[in-house]
Amino acid sequence: MNQCPCGSDRTSGECCQPLLDGVREARTAEELLRARYTSHYLKKTAYILKTTHPDKRKPDDETSYKKWFRTANWTELKILDIQKGGLDDDEGQIEFVAHYTDQKGSDRHHELSTFKKVNGQWYFYDSQTPKVKQYTRAEPKIGRNQPCPCGSGKKYKKCCGK
Repeated sequence: MNQCPCGSDRTSGECCQPLLDGVREARTAEELLRARYTSHYLKKTAYILKTTHPDKRKPDDETSYKKWFRTANWTELKILDIQKGGLDDDEGQIEFVAHYTDQKGSDRHHELSTFKKVNGQWYFYDSQTPKVKQYTRAEPKIGRNQPCPCGSGKKYKKCCGK
């Protein structure tokens, strides 16, 4: 068997395929996310539609997915953060990046997804763009015209700042 497209390091048969085939339901929000990614990878709309919370389904979802599937080829899933969504939870959030290629080239989809469990079944509920994490410099910035910290006596721009 082949490795599962979701990147779990397990085979499809041990990972997402039983969920996609309806053999069992996702036990956690992460399992559902991985299976939904695999559905995108395999260009199968049924599982994606089935696992979208009923309050969030739209009449044109199937058409939209099929149109998107004609152009996008998913290549990698990276899960960045998981908040709740375990066996004993009713809600969870997962931040992930999914890489894909389309007619424009390579791109990525960065999302913070919310999942809800209703009557024991996990559903994708909503998504948003994650907040950008501000980079904070640990040391003060060296100006171009300041002395180089290497001790050469030259200006930074003429020494290590080239």
